[in-house]
Amino acid sequence: MASFSPVDLQKALSGADYPADRKKLVECAEHNGAPKELTEQLSHLKEKEFNNPAEVSKAVFGER
Repeated sequence: MASFSPVDLQKALSGADYPADRKKLVECAEHNGAPKELTEQLSHLKEKEFNNPAEVSKAVFGER
């Protein structure tokens, strides 16, 4: 389970253009100063492309 919150993820991906692949999401998060743990988690997501922030959140945190 991630030790960061959905709000942390939302801040890290602020300004991301969708659809976006894992690489673009990691680059955006790094640009926004996200913690390394968050960028590592993004880089290991199974899906290759995401159409919106909700899809990324679902991939990171699962169904809530």
